[in-house]
Amino acid sequence: RRIWVAGYVVRDPARRPSSWRAKRTLDDELAGQGIVGISGIDTRALTRHLRERGAMRSGVSSVDTDRDSLLGKVLASPPMVGADLSAEVTTPEPYVVDALGETRFTVASLDYGIKAMTPHRMAERGITSHVLPCTVSADDVIATGADAVFLANGPGDPATADQAVATVRELLRREVPVFGICFGNQVLGRAFGFGTYKLGYGHRGINQPVQDRLTGKVEITAHNHGFAVDAPLDRAADTEFGAVEVSHVCLNDDVVEGLRARDVRAFSVQYHPEAAAGPHDAAYLFDRFVELLEETA
Repeated sequence: RRIWVAGYVVRDPARRPSSWRAKRTLDDELAGQGIVGISGIDTRALTRHLRERGAMRSGVSSVDTDRDSLLGKVLASPPMVGADLSAEVTTPEPYVVDALGETRFTVASLDYGIKAMTPHRMAERGITSHVLPCTVSADDVIATGADAVFLANGPGDPATADQAVATVRELLRREVPVFGICFGNQVLGRAFGFGTYKLGYGHRGINQPVQDRLTGKVEITAHNHGFAVDAPLDRAADTEFGAVEVSHVCLNDDVVEGLRARDVRAFSVQYHPEAAAGPHDAAYLFDRFVELLEETA
């Protein structure tokens, strides 16, 4: 499988694999895929630096060691703002992940960088997923005969996803149920008319506290996002598709972590309920998706 990171930073790498199942070392795999890596870095100090000063561009080189030359290359590299990356990671061809057992529902999953575990979580609930390239049109989605649409996670700046936003907006107009995760939450937010913005430093890791404002419960959730939806926390917003409210919020910084439409069948979250190996506090969202499908069956 392809490694998607552009570089790898570690303090103390394992020089020899400890698993009996290992067939090669991490160093061999990185070299084989042309991924540059660096070790001996104080990663805790680096984390504190980024936390205080915000996410930034960087460079790792084993060829050019001139400081000014490297700095010039870093400054010339494209920033994350304006980066259209979903087209680079989406599936080139549609494929199907069958339900485990009897198929109860069929879902069209728009792949902005989908994780393998996401269709699996749906398959566990009797959902067959048609995973489609992110460039498909609303007509392409409808042609699958899907009962609903899933908007997947993925990298990049959601402000560049104009085609995806237009597709989702058209699907909402056709009253197709929609569930989104991560980048999918941002695409759905833009389809509702909200803006998006880059966080000073992104939400990363598996221990982010999020409150479900519908139930009041707090979930420990897995995050990996550097952008967020700009939606009002104190009221439901009036949109082309009726009232839309913030359903989930991060308790660390009040960042919007979920949206729920009151008048159309659509909801989304910014984090990862499919997280493997965990946490699993938010796995109920897939059940909520099934309930939405049952209501429209």
